Amino acid sequence: MPVHPLWRPYELADLDQVASVRVGGPKPRDIRVVPYDAGWPAAYEGIAVLVRAALGDRVLDLSHVGSTSVPGLAAKPVIDVDLTVADSADEAAYLPDLEAAGFVLRIREPDWEQHRLLTDPDLTTNLHVFSPGSPELARHVMFRDWLRTHDADRAAYASLKSELGTRGFTDGMDYNNHKAALVYDIYERIFSADPAHEHDPRPRS
Repeated sequence: MPVHPLWRPYELADLDQVASVRVGGPKPRDIRVVPYDAGWPAAYEGIAVLVRAALGDRVLDLSHVGSTSVPGLAAKPVIDVDLTVADSADEAAYLPDLEAAGFVLRIREPDWEQHRLLTDPDLTTNLHVFSPGSPELARHVMFRDWLRTHDADRAAYASLKSELGTRGFTDGMDYNNHKAALVYDIYERIFSADPAHEHDPRPRS
């Protein structure tokens, strides 16, 4: 049975494991979900300028991802940015310059695509650092582009996020766990519709 190369089984994040990869202790914050803000693309551009000034040609790719990159979608007012560098495990090659630009390392995940997460002091940016070829980079773009063009899934996602935003979450991964079922189902539709790869549906068990 063929499966899309970007497929992942349905599972929730282990919150204890998440805590173990945080750097400098957790940063609890109230999870707020707000209506789409037309200023979010400009906010991303400002972050992109800052990152490119800090790293120059070490920036292999930079993308606005996450809910703030989807016009009309309610979201947490936090700009998600995917940064591709030559080797995200080689922190010495990029981290000092990003820290000098005001970013703070918050998550180090050697066992998950060598992912690094940096934020700004105001916690309005999530800067995700990956190496070339990371499946997560492609997954983020596919999810973003699908929601930009599929009204029903965008509306369902917005409704769920807005409802979760009223529950008083303070841990972003706990909040994400409560979105995980719908996110998985949307990915199933994305993979099944992808003309480049066969994918037999893998419903959640």
